[in-house]
Amino acid sequence: MIATLTGLGLSSAAGLNAYIPLLVVGLLARFTDLVPLGSTWSWLEHPVTLICLTVLLAVELVADKVPVLDSLNDAVQTVVRPSSGGITFGAGAASVELSDLSATAAGDGVDWSSVLAGVVVALVLHVLKAASRPVVNTLTGGVGGPVVSVVEDVVSVATAILAVLVPILVLVVFPLLVLTGVWAVRRRRRQARDAASNTA
Repeated sequence: MIATLTGLGLSSAAGLNAYIPLLVVGLLARFTDLVPLGSTWSWLEHPVTLICLTVLLAVELVADKVPVLDSLNDAVQTVVRPSSGGITFGAGAASVELSDLSATAAGDGVDWSSVLAGVVVALVLHVLKAASRPVVNTLTGGVGGPVVSVVEDVVSVATAILAVLVPILVLVVFPLLVLTGVWAVRRRRRQARDAASNTA
């Protein structure tokens, strides 16, 4: 249960920002004992990986705060965020050493069901995020996009850290993320219908 909540929290964070949870897992594994990665996932804490993730995060932080460029970035991230979700769910769940954890897949150290679950969770949140951003940009004339992006980054950091330190709180955070995304998508549809009826 705890392993699943940890993986769920990390993959949720990946749906908002692909690189933040990867960095959180890598840094915590390298500099603390909070995330004991097995040999399969140890590459996450390698200095070269951490440097690459930091550079990619810097690019993401800039791209996601520029209107129009943020939507292009979201299109590219349609592959990256679910991949990150799969990695972080798999690594996060595998790092929780409890007796009730199920065995990993035949000898390769990877529980592929965890990886797949992470891909799905991150993809769902990514789609909701990507669909809501044009609404924010339209309603605020592009001014709200950077603000929402900063909020998403903060939520991604907080969710990733909570997933490791207090995974039970993921039971509150995950539904809130989904409900917020659904609300934004519905608002976008309503706005599109209103615009169509006004031009008719």
